[in-house]
Amino acid sequence: MDPARVRIDDLRRERRERREGGRLIIEEPGNRTIIRQGDEVIIRHDETQRFRRAYRDADVRVERRSGNEEVTIVRRPDGTEIVTVRDEYGNLIRRIRREPAGQEVVLIENRRRGVERRPGYGYMEEEVIRLPPPTVRIPREEYIVETERASRADIVEAFTAPPVERVERAYTLDEVRRSQPLRERMRRVDLNAVTFEFGSWELPSDQIDALSTIAAGLREAISRNPNEIFLVEGHTDAVGSDEDNLTLSDRRAETIATILTERFQIPAENLTTQGYGEQYLKVATEAPERENRRVTLRRITPLLQGQNQQQ
Repeated sequence: MDPARVRIDDLRRERRERREGGRLIIEEPGNRTIIRQGDEVIIRHDETQRFRRAYRDADVRVERRSGNEEVTIVRRPDGTEIVTVRDEYGNLIRRIRREPAGQEVVLIENRRRGVERRPGYGYMEEEVIRLPPPTVRIPREEYIVETERASRADIVEAFTAPPVERVERAYTLDEVRRSQPLRERMRRVDLNAVTFEFGSWELPSDQIDALSTIAAGLREAISRNPNEIFLVEGHTDAVGSDEDNLTLSDRRAETIATILTERFQIPAENLTTQGYGEQYLKVATEAPERENRRVTLRRITPLLQGQNQQQ
């Protein structure tokens, strides 16, 4: 089955379900897992699959270490290695870049020091960060940048600007993914020139060139700081089940991240993805709406590193 041609109907037939305590675990092809616990549904995926696709000439090896950790090492042709460490349940622990000369940089740390994570799939309710929405004192068009009307300079500014409100500490990637008020401390860039067909995560070929401006902005930001991390967020309209919309949005975010690497040479390790389903509609409607089937990006490095400089 060609993954570029798969649609949501095909995925439903491929899903495998099981119960784990009070949770329903739904496994999909491509190491993607949907977890339902009560009224909450979340999705988790293995980003090393995206690295494999984006770096097709890379040497990939997987090692098992003590404590049941799985380490995936993607060695690019230039000798740079991207090391991803995951626990036995597939949860990300950290992402490291190892240079040919041996220097290592921790790009993403997904465990809080001194805080033990309970074993299992997904996330625990107590890990969700409760924060008030930030107070935004800059013009809306600078806080939410829409690529159709933005210049490269506008996008670079959004991808290099400090938080709009104080960041109290360094947060894990999971905490950032799970907390909208936390993410909203950073500006966002809407790829409003790029949308998806209903029930699909394949980007039409005539829309790929629309990513050139966003890619130029990312490239400039990364040239200033090679360790920047950007969250690619996927969204859907309100039609369909929670499970279908979560996987659609997650795969849409992955599609954009993969194209940014393959077509525009944005390093895959500087991107991370997450689908949010229909949680954050751009157009408030229960009907099919193309504008809601979209992707947004934001710089999250200050949230991961606890940088307190703000505007």
